[in-house]
Amino acid sequence: MAWPFLIGQKANGLPPDKSLKSKKQKQRIRKEKPQQHNFTHRLLAAALKSHNGNISCMDFSSNGKYLATCADDRTIRIWSTKDFLQREHRSMRANVELDHAILVRFSPDCRAFIVWLANGDTLRVFKMTKREDGGYTFTATPEDFPKKHKASIVNIGIADTGKFIMTASSDTTILIWNLKGQVLSTINTNQMNNTYAAISPCSRFVASCGFTPDVKVWEVCFGKKGDFQEVVRAFELKGHSAAVHFFAFSNDSRRMASVSKDGTWKLWDTDVEYKKQQDPYLLRTGRFQEASTMPCRLALSPDSQVLALACGTSIHLYSTRRGEEEERFEQVHGECITDLSFDITGRFLASCGDRAVRLFHNAPGHRAVVEEMQGLLKRASNESTRQRLQQQLTQAQEALKSLGALKK
Repeated sequence: MAWPFLIGQKANGLPPDKSLKSKKQKQRIRKEKPQQHNFTHRLLAAALKSHNGNISCMDFSSNGKYLATCADDRTIRIWSTKDFLQREHRSMRANVELDHAILVRFSPDCRAFIVWLANGDTLRVFKMTKREDGGYTFTATPEDFPKKHKASIVNIGIADTGKFIMTASSDTTILIWNLKGQVLSTINTNQMNNTYAAISPCSRFVASCGFTPDVKVWEVCFGKKGDFQEVVRAFELKGHSAAVHFFAFSNDSRRMASVSKDGTWKLWDTDVEYKKQQDPYLLRTGRFQEASTMPCRLALSPDSQVLALACGTSIHLYSTRRGEEEERFEQVHGECITDLSFDITGRFLASCGDRAVRLFHNAPGHRAVVEEMQGLLKRASNESTRQRLQQQLTQAQEALKSLGALKK
């Protein structure tokens, strides 16, 4: 066995011609980059291309200004959302020393981000410092979080309140940390294994899904002075008949959506007083047969009107009001889709899987506004309300017209 520091030095000991030949071969291999996957669609708004490796995760900042992406090329890219519809897409690069990040999440103040290290199996924090020229300097904190998980990681998150960090692994473990890297609580989900876990946008709840046919939700409780108290069971989403692949919260945390191996997706009203034994109630069930044979991901638009499902390399968009499929994008990426997310305005849906991020116009979102405004206009009694509704209706119709997505 060669010692690590001797690897790569063998060519020096070979006869000159062989050494030269192997160097030339290496150079040739480096030049032959894999072909970028081509995809076109009338609703494709942009493709963000700067990474040299496959992108595994994305995160929009809470102020809506940035999109962070991480890939196996040992970099994190920070993109400006205001450039999305421009010809050029600028990005700032942060390097991950001797490792690569598989998950990335912005801090609520957008002055830092956390990543999960593929080889280090732990969290690293990067601070973002604004420079005089308007760019940023990215600095990793001196120490990574301690290693605590025994299985591969499925998700990480930072509460919007900034009070805690969550990490979840594929066994049944969810850890709640403070920002200094100390574990506040350990949750055993009792779901045989975890396929996904997330913090609600309101920061009150942590939820998980896995082998069992339910989504479990806990409340992370803090005292009036901001001190951590306990994690308590809150409620469950019960109604699926097989394992749950994925779930998502709406922006106001009052709705949740889930997709299961039973071949259905469900939309739930979770705006309940669980302490008074109120259960979430089911608003809509839709069919999604692909989920019965393949794992899939789900994203819910901020207003919960549109549900996006990704399976393999395809994306399906559903109206949650009617439960019908509105759009389908096939062979979006050269590899399986690894992440799917609406931006905070709900105008765009982003997906990744190969070396590009693809951004789609959310046409079903505009259609939902049209339907809603038409319904409200029929009931509107005073003139000022009618004018306001008509303005929103016209804006949505014009947006659809410009995208060539008006339904006849």
